[in-house]
Amino acid sequence: MDGNDIPAGKCPVMHGGNTAANASVTSWWPNALNLDILHQQDSKTNPMGKDFDYREELKTLDVAALKADLRALMTDSQEWWPADWGSYVGMFARVAWHAAGTYRLADGRGGGGTGNQRFAPLNSWPDNANTDKGRRLLWPIKKKYGNKISWADLIILAGTMAYEEAGLKTFGFAFGREDIWHPEKDIYWGAEKEWLAPSDGRYGDVAKPDTMENPLAAVQMGLIYVNPEGVNGQPDPLKTAAQVRETFARMAMNDEETAALTIGGHTIGKCHGNGSAGDLTAAPEGADIEYQGLGWVNAKGRGIGRNTVVSGIEGAWTTHPTKWDHNYLELLLDYDWELRKSPAGAWQWEAVDLAEEHMPVDVEDPSKRINLVMTDADMALKMDPDFRRIVDRFRQDPAVLDDAFARAWFKLTHRDMGPKSRYIGPDVPGEDLIWQDPVPAGNTSYDVAAVKAKIAAAGLSLSDMVSTAWDSARTYRGSDMRGGANGARIRLAPQKDWQGNEPERLARVLAALEPIAAETGASVADVIVLSGNLGVEQAAKAAGFDITLPFAPGRGDATDAMTDANSFASLEPLADGYRNWEKTDYVVSPEEMMLDRTQLLGLTAPEMVVLTGGMRAMGTNHGGTRHGVFTDREGALTTDFFVNLTDMTNSWHPVGGGLYEIRDRKSGAVKWTATRVDLVFGSNSILRAYAELYGQDDNAGKFVQDFAAAWTKVMNADRFDLA
Repeated sequence: MDGNDIPAGKCPVMHGGNTAANASVTSWWPNALNLDILHQQDSKTNPMGKDFDYREELKTLDVAALKADLRALMTDSQEWWPADWGSYVGMFARVAWHAAGTYRLADGRGGGGTGNQRFAPLNSWPDNANTDKGRRLLWPIKKKYGNKISWADLIILAGTMAYEEAGLKTFGFAFGREDIWHPEKDIYWGAEKEWLAPSDGRYGDVAKPDTMENPLAAVQMGLIYVNPEGVNGQPDPLKTAAQVRETFARMAMNDEETAALTIGGHTIGKCHGNGSAGDLTAAPEGADIEYQGLGWVNAKGRGIGRNTVVSGIEGAWTTHPTKWDHNYLELLLDYDWELRKSPAGAWQWEAVDLAEEHMPVDVEDPSKRINLVMTDADMALKMDPDFRRIVDRFRQDPAVLDDAFARAWFKLTHRDMGPKSRYIGPDVPGEDLIWQDPVPAGNTSYDVAAVKAKIAAAGLSLSDMVSTAWDSARTYRGSDMRGGANGARIRLAPQKDWQGNEPERLARVLAALEPIAAETGASVADVIVLSGNLGVEQAAKAAGFDITLPFAPGRGDATDAMTDANSFASLEPLADGYRNWEKTDYVVSPEEMMLDRTQLLGLTAPEMVVLTGGMRAMGTNHGGTRHGVFTDREGALTTDFFVNLTDMTNSWHPVGGGLYEIRDRKSGAVKWTATRVDLVFGSNSILRAYAELYGQDDNAGKFVQDFAAAWTKVMNADRFDLA
C-alpha cells in the first residue's frame, strides 16, 4: 500500500490531534509543572512580523476621520442586528465596559488593553452575550483603517465615543493598546467547570465578600462583576451591595467610583430578556461553523430588536436610554420598587405605579412603551447606607456625578495601560492621576562611571547590591505595566516594609546609596540599578569574564505624594523563587508561584533558568540561606548550580518542610540543601533541558552573556522611554 492507498472508511487525518482534551501532556501527567504560562503570545502567533511598530502606525492615523466614522456608525442601524432606538450607544458602551471590566488589581491581568475579548474564553462568557455583535459592527471600520488602529484601541474608543454621542463630556482618551493574537491562557479566571456555578466555591464564606479567592474579582465564572439578580441569583440588595463593593475594590475602584460607574453604565442602554435563553445557539466558541464566529443566535425566532435575549432581565433603566442625563437617580430614588420576573424568568425590580411619561418607548416602535427596571446592584445603591450617601450627593449636584463618572470611566478603560508616558493621541488629558503611578523624569547627564566608582567604594557586599536592585525591579507587572525600578518606590511605603525586601538590609543599603545619588545628580532609582549591575559585573569577573552591562540613565524618583500606597500593596511579592523565598506556605506550590512572577516580568523559560542559576551562584537568597547555592565559589557568576544539579554522583532526599538534601551517592555525606524551586530545574523535562545546556563544559561564556541580557531586561522592564 502506498501513500495514496487509503482503506475505505479511513481518514488520513489524525482526528482531534490539536484540539482534543487529551492532546496536552499535562492531561496525562496532571502533576507535572505546566510551563505554558511562559509560552503565551509566542511571536509565532503574531502575523505582523518583528518589524511592525503599532505606535509608529498610530502616527499616521487620521483620528478626526476615525471619530467621524464612529459617530456615523452609532446611528447606522444594520438590518442583521438592528440598533435599539436606532442608536448603538448602549451596545458600544457595553462592549468597551466588558472588555475593560475584566481588569483586576491583584495581578494586573485582564482589562481592555490587548483586544483579548476577541478570543476564548472571554468571547464566549455568558456575561459577554452579544458583544460579538458589537465587534462585528465595528469590523467595517477596522477594515478601513487597518493596521493604524488596533482592535483593543477601537473597542475602547467606540465605548468612549458612545458616551460622547449620548451627551457626556468625557475625561479624555489615549491610543496605544496593542493587540494580541492568541487567547491569554495565563489568566486564572476560576476553578469552576461550569458557567455561572454558584459563587460559594469562590469564597471562604459567601456572606463575607472579602474571603473571595485571590486574584479573582467577579463573583461567578462567566460574569464580569456581580450577578444582576442578586447573590447566587437570589435578590437581596444589601448582600449584593457588599459583593459590589468588594468586586469593584478588586478592580481598583473606591465606593464613589463604584457608584458613579454603576449609575453611568445604566444611564444608557437596556437589559434584554424578552424571550427564552433556551432558544439560543451556542456561544461563539462553540457555535457551528456556518455561524462564522457569531453566537447566541435565536434559532426559533427573530432574536433581534425587542426580542433580544442577553442577561434575561428585560427593560431599560431610564426614560431616554440613548441620552446622558440624570434621570436614573430620579427614578431609582423617587419610586418604590418591587420584585418581579422577566419574560425570560429572571428576577428584576420594577417601579410601583410607574407613570407613563417615565416609560421608555419601544426599541422598534416609538408608539409603544416598555418596562423600566432596576437590577439588584441598582437597588444596592439605594438601600446600602454608604452608597446612598454618595448617590444623594450626586443627585443634589449632577455636575459632580458627570465628573465622577467621566473620571471613573477613564480609569476603567486606561487602568491597564501603564504610565501616562505610554499614552498617545490628541485627547490625552493633561492632568496627572495618582493611579497612573507618576514618576518624574530623571537626570541623564551625570557621570555614570563616577557613580559606579562611588558605589564600589561604599562597602556593600555583592549580595547587597544585586538583591536590592532585583527587589526594586521585580515588582514590575507586564499585565498592567505597574511596578519596576523606575521611581525607586522600594524606599517608600509600603515597599520599604515588605518582608520580601528584608527591611533592615534594605535600609542599610539605601543609607549607603542615597548619599551617592545626592552627590552625583543621579536618581536613587538609577543608583540602585547601577549597584546591581556593578555586582553582576564583579561576579562575572570572579568567574573569569570581563563584561560591562548596558545602562541607560534617566530613571526618576517618585515621592510619597505620587504613590497610592493602598494600590501598591497588591504588588507585594508573596514568594520569589529567584531569591528562594516564600512568605509562608501556600496551597500553590512555590514553583508555580515562580512561574506566575516570571510571566508577569515578561520573561521566558530560558531566561528564568539562567537568572535562577546566576542568582544562586552569587548568593542572593533571601535572608542569606544556603538552599540551592550549589557551589564553593559563591559570588562568582559560574554555572555551578547547573553542573552540580545535574551531577549523577549526587542523590536527592526530602527532609520535610519543603526542603531537600543533596548527598554524595557513595558516602551519603550531605553536600547541599535545596528547595522545591531548586530541584524543579532538574526534575521538569523542559527545565532540565535548559539546565543541561548551561551545565555543559563549553557554555560558561554563553551563560554569562545570557544572564547579563536577562538581568538587563528585568532592570529595564519599565523603561518605556527606551522602546
